[in-house]
Amino acid sequence: MAGISGFRSLAPKTKNLVVAGGLTAFVFGVYFYTMRAVGGTDELQVAIDKFEQQKTKKEAEPSLPS
Repeated sequence: MAGISGFRSLAPKTKNLVVAGGLTAFVFGVYFYTMRAVGGTDELQVAIDKFEQQKTKKEAEPSLPS
């Protein structure tokens, strides 16, 4: 508990800056972790590209007269 008693001896503005810095670091950490986790692969774009390739192949094939 020595760390907490040291925190209590700080001026109020200094305490606010310490808390604000800790919260800011936490928020940026969560943000960057989330962006790295979500932005890893773009599965939807890969699926759209694959669909477009199949669509153009199908249109390029000559239709057989029946």
